Amino acid sequence: MREAAFVKQNKDKWLRFESVLSNKTIIDPDELSDLYIETTDHLSYAKTFYKNSNTERYLNQLASQAHQKIYKTKKEPKNRFISFFKTEFPTLFYQHQRELLISFLVFTLFVIVGAYSAASEGDFVRSILGDGYVNMTLDNIEKNDPMAVYKKMGEFNMFLGITLNNIKVALYAFVYGILLGVGSLYIILQNGIMLGSFQYFFYEQGLLWESARTIWIHGTIEISVIIVAGCAGLVLGNGILFPGTYTRLESFKRGINSGLKILISTIPFFVIAGFLEGFVTRHTEMLDWLAVFIITSSLALIIFYYVIYPIQLHKKTKIDIH
Repeated sequence: MREAAFVKQNKDKWLRFESVLSNKTIIDPDELSDLYIETTDHLSYAKTFYKNSNTERYLNQLASQAHQKIYKTKKEPKNRFISFFKTEFPTLFYQHQRELLISFLVFTLFVIVGAYSAASEGDFVRSILGDGYVNMTLDNIEKNDPMAVYKKMGEFNMFLGITLNNIKVALYAFVYGILLGVGSLYIILQNGIMLGSFQYFFYEQGLLWESARTIWIHGTIEISVIIVAGCAGLVLGNGILFPGTYTRLESFKRGINSGLKILISTIPFFVIAGFLEGFVTRHTEMLDWLAVFIITSSLALIIFYYVIYPIQLHKKTKIDIH
């Protein structure tokens, strides 16, 4: 697009935003937020296609003025680690709820596929979980301790091994996003099929509740953040596929940056899940109400941090801008 046409197409928005920043016009916070985002996008576009032009300089000045207005009362956080998890990441993640939903829906679909396949094909569970695991579990069932697998290893060794393995799976889910997001979906597909066939196996043995109340003590957080890691891979893939007003290279860099932040957010949750699996899940004698409490609390934590809190923070940020 020619520079003159670009300016003509967007001039009214810029003038309106300028009027708002000079306190001459008061608008709805939603519109103000949209104008700010559009202006920064236009600045990036101008830097790419109209470098060192009057348009770039004007937009840069406008964006700087807006940034100062938004952040002039904000203090620099003393603890970068806390500020990342408290503000920076949730603010970013609000923009990627769609990718999270896609990751969740794909996972859910293949859980159903895994359960259906296990019900339809007699050897499917063995092909997915392996003969060794199936035979060991059947042996444990005969000994009236179907969840004995969680008691075989020492608490700390199990905690460490499970945590590192889950982080590795999450890393794969992110890195494979470079295959236009398809690789991430494949990791999600694998885990969904495994979970579906796993749960059907215990259902077939008449132990669905026994397995669910035990496994989901740690599995609620573990599975949830694997889905979030899949979301990180989709963000990376979208950075390649949908550059928008950015160059494809710039969009790819942004996809890597955003995806990495999403991946980093999962690490504390994997540590929590590993701790629960290593130290808590093994107590199969636990009362049902306590197991249900841990599961529902874990689910509430995940939904709040990855869905509700980003929305709340986004609304609060728009009010602060106003």
